[in-house]
Amino acid sequence: MKKHIHIIGVPMDLGAGRRGVDIGPSALRVAGLGAKVAELGYPVTDEGNIFVELVERLDSENSKARYLDEIAGASVRLANKTREALDGGGMPLVLGGDHSIAIGSASGVAMHHHDRGERIGVVWFDAHADMNTPDSTISGNIHGMPLACLMGRGPKELVEIGGFAPKIDPRNVALIGIRDIDPGERALIRELGVRAFSAREMDERGMNSIMDEALEIASNGTAGYHVTLDVDFIDPRFAPGVGTPVPGGATYRESHLAMERVADHGGMLSLEYAELNPIFDVRNQSAEVGVELLLSALGKSIL
Repeated sequence: MKKHIHIIGVPMDLGAGRRGVDIGPSALRVAGLGAKVAELGYPVTDEGNIFVELVERLDSENSKARYLDEIAGASVRLANKTREALDGGGMPLVLGGDHSIAIGSASGVAMHHHDRGERIGVVWFDAHADMNTPDSTISGNIHGMPLACLMGRGPKELVEIGGFAPKIDPRNVALIGIRDIDPGERALIRELGVRAFSAREMDERGMNSIMDEALEIASNGTAGYHVTLDVDFIDPRFAPGVGTPVPGGATYRESHLAMERVADHGGMLSLEYAELNPIFDVRNQSAEVGVELLLSALGKSIL
């Protein structure tokens, strides 16, 4: 039987430097996500949106981790919602929102399996490493820190959600598509031994070979893995609706192949689409591409 899909929106823009990602979940819903997932034969429940504070009501005094308390609060709410979906035998499908949402979503998955004495992996598709900390950040934006937080590096408010850390062992992290990283991130990747597949490696090896290795890493000794897809993993020619576009990303077909390989492997525990910014999009193109990719990850095939 196919798992019950729980769609969870997270209108989060507190972690980003540019406004607009808070309406990403609405754009994906307008693109017909729920109905199209149901057409694949999944039971679907749209859980609505996690509450996130409005930036206009806030004053962040922490230049090294902007809006930390508010992001931590939303992350706890999201972790509990994600865990609840898994506790009931379902699969969370999380819609962002800037990529700080991954702190909450992946924490909830880790919490569910931690209760069972299991660990999880993560397959992280992104142009950026998202491995800054308050000590290394240039911008202070928390959407550049979620992967570091999940591996136990960062503010305790984010690292210790659920009462344990790290949520993910660096040996079970596959970071795919990076092409714009900061010096501190480069150092942390080397220190922790994270397997990072750069854009050059995508060119040299091809997506199919990379996915072979990435899925093995994320599933090795784990109960499965969280899949998180930042829009900027995709080349902006195909998905322009992102606040931090970086040329040289995955093509439309490379992106679909990656998601198709995830579906074929069968180890995905939860799924996420982050950093969709409709303000920079063209006729909701990036939302429609996102829906297509999410469907591929859930098993939609050409034949």
